[in-house]
Amino acid sequence: MTHPMTRPTTHPPTGGITRVVAASLIGTTVEWYDFFLYGSAAALVFNTLFFPADDPLVGTLIAFVTYAIGFAARPLGGIVFGHFGDRTGRKKLLVVSLLMMGGATFAMGLLPTYDTIGVAAPILLTVLRLVQGFALGGEWGGAVLLVSEHGGADRRGFWASWPQCGAPGGNLLATGVLALLAAVQSEADFRAWGWRIPFLLSGVLVLIGLWVRVSVTESPVFLQARAAAEAGAAPEHAPRTPVTDVLRRNWREVLTAMGTRFGENVSYYVLTSFLLVYVTTHLHLSKSTALNAVLIGSAAHFVTIPLWGALSDRAGRRPVTLIGSAGMALWAFAFFALLDTRSFAAITASVTVGLVLHGAMYGPQAAFVSEMFDTRVRYSGASLGSQLSSIAAGALAPVIAVELLKTYRSPTPIALYLCLAAVVTSVTVALARETRGRDLARSAPQGAAGGDRAPLTGAEPT
Repeated sequence: MTHPMTRPTTHPPTGGITRVVAASLIGTTVEWYDFFLYGSAAALVFNTLFFPADDPLVGTLIAFVTYAIGFAARPLGGIVFGHFGDRTGRKKLLVVSLLMMGGATFAMGLLPTYDTIGVAAPILLTVLRLVQGFALGGEWGGAVLLVSEHGGADRRGFWASWPQCGAPGGNLLATGVLALLAAVQSEADFRAWGWRIPFLLSGVLVLIGLWVRVSVTESPVFLQARAAAEAGAAPEHAPRTPVTDVLRRNWREVLTAMGTRFGENVSYYVLTSFLLVYVTTHLHLSKSTALNAVLIGSAAHFVTIPLWGALSDRAGRRPVTLIGSAGMALWAFAFFALLDTRSFAAITASVTVGLVLHGAMYGPQAAFVSEMFDTRVRYSGASLGSQLSSIAAGALAPVIAVELLKTYRSPTPIALYLCLAAVVTSVTVALARETRGRDLARSAPQGAAGGDRAPLTGAEPT
């Protein structure tokens, strides 16, 4: 009898896994483009067009509160999509999430502003933001699981890291389009109508993503579990309420997933969304300076995420994640020191190094979290752990950072906040069990989130 954690000896053809990876990457890039576009617009135009206020920082703070509301809907999306994803399959739910996200973003581009319809404008914007958050709550878990469950254990970290590239890919697209418009349009034209173009462009991107995503096959691990259950060779392939089962049996894994994502979430939104506020409002530099710095940093981020994922296949998920979290705790202070030089080169370097360190946390994360849960509840467990963390971390990061800046007019408290968030992830991962090499078709051992932290690789005697 083979040990449950033994590496599988058979692997899918490279062409098959490449097609699945491409579909997941394109889909997640489109969805993150939609989600991040709101964050960039909240920092640059929504603060005056939908939330006018006497103090620019107050308007920005209100805009970021609605930005955070989108995160509040993500756990609900994770629960709903996870429930049906564990019972009916991963692929169908990914198509639904893409359509919901694209539709909400396209509608934002058509919204009248506060000057036109008054308070109804921010209300409608907030409702659409909730739809965005709900859709993204189901997207992440499904996309990374579809890849993780197609690939073999020996290169899972590498392959599963590619859907993670959708975050910098989407941010690259969103920031690039905004930077291009800022370069070719006057400030007045951009605020009058130019800001709508990136939102309306989402409709085209969704059609491309949908065309690619519907062409892939369902997860073989999921299909195997369902077939075994139908043949009576295994328990029901998914409980009636997967999220309840996860909270009862795998609450440690859920907490581990939350802690693993905490520092990663906080750092990403400080390094990207809040950076736009800090550079334009506090340093009084042009938005092109901030957008171009994020653009260059996101390109480096995109390239290095798969490299960190590949390294986690050799060194383990925990050591690579700890490189990122410990490095981020230290870089938090250098980050703001470089920003304060007001040099474009220094600002770009600060963002780029920060995002590369973030990639060390983010790259192995898809495989790490996927390997914590069994097939019967994997979609629910991965989605719940990741999306609950997004409320406490990603949703509040820009809001807390703006409030700290408004109160202290200094970056030091924000650097401390970023450092402490990274420490939370470092402690969580240091206490977690290594999951590298797990066979996802087999049940996880009890206490997979902690206890014995030896790598789950190699065969044991039968």
